[in-house]
Amino acid sequence: MIREAAAQKRPLRIRSGGTKDFYGGTAHGDELSARDYRGIVSYEPTELVITARAGTPLAEIESVLREKSQMLAFEPPHFGAAATLGGCVAAGLSGPRRAYAGAVRDFVLGVRMLDGKGDDLRFGGQVMKNVAGYDVSRLMTGSLGTLGVLLEVSLKVLPRPHGETTLQLECDEARAIALMNAWAEKPLPITATAYRDGNLSVRLSGARVAVDAAARKIGGPAVDPALAERFWADIREHVDPFFAGGKPLWRLSVKPTTPPLGLPGEQLIEWGGALRWLMSDAEPTTMREAAARAGGHATLFRGGDKSAGVFHPLVPTLMKLHRNLKRAMDPAGILNPGRLYPNL
Repeated sequence: MIREAAAQKRPLRIRSGGTKDFYGGTAHGDELSARDYRGIVSYEPTELVITARAGTPLAEIESVLREKSQMLAFEPPHFGAAATLGGCVAAGLSGPRRAYAGAVRDFVLGVRMLDGKGDDLRFGGQVMKNVAGYDVSRLMTGSLGTLGVLLEVSLKVLPRPHGETTLQLECDEARAIALMNAWAEKPLPITATAYRDGNLSVRLSGARVAVDAAARKIGGPAVDPALAERFWADIREHVDPFFAGGKPLWRLSVKPTTPPLGLPGEQLIEWGGALRWLMSDAEPTTMREAAARAGGHATLFRGGDKSAGVFHPLVPTLMKLHRNLKRAMDPAGILNPGRLYPNL
């Protein structure tokens, strides 16, 4: 199908479960789905490595890992029951634990993929230290299917923590940012933070003794474990009440020390201050200029008018690199054109 489309210069819309169709530019073309190419290829709990086909449901992978008290440390959001491993890697999205454990790309060890010529390629392997050739495996992470069709992915997994506690403190936004940055300078087992409307939540994970000691240092009342688990899952899956409503959702990635931005709209802060979610009708230029002043970038994550671009505009040098990569991996330009940037 890819070879025929390339010969005819006919675009293909690469997707799987479709739970992240809202993210990025509008896809068009004939659908090419990897949804039926599913199943776990290999899982070595003692080696902390799992390899699965791209159409494998995320829920199935997480269930298998849970049986061995292991997990995907980057806490990928599903955004629906149909979420797959391929979509998870192609979107490159991580959950509340990302700032403390690492992003999706940090756990990708290897991939098998089809490029824009229909060639079946393998990159990386099943070990962390693999220096054979270009790091195409991680390049595929977050590329939204514009460079190739993922077939199989090997991921590093981690043990589930023995103990976990969520604390809540009352403070204003400036104080919350100061506290999160102060905690980051100390050897505390923090694995998630979230601030909204005067409430700062912090999750501690690890050995029970270490978690309890850190909780005493930080202070604040502990949240019921079941409620805490639901709270972090709701933030990860964007079903927390904050994400309700019809306003555009903006995702601003900035330096964690950035003071309150003072932008219009409702705000939720994650990742120790480095991720600012905003439900706002503000102009895209307002959001992007604010993010740029803070040394970061702004993405129109969901809703709103995409005509101004979904992702932060690239400087000419970076755009040239993007175009060169696209040309090398997809010479005919048929794979998810426009999903990342117009005319790419």
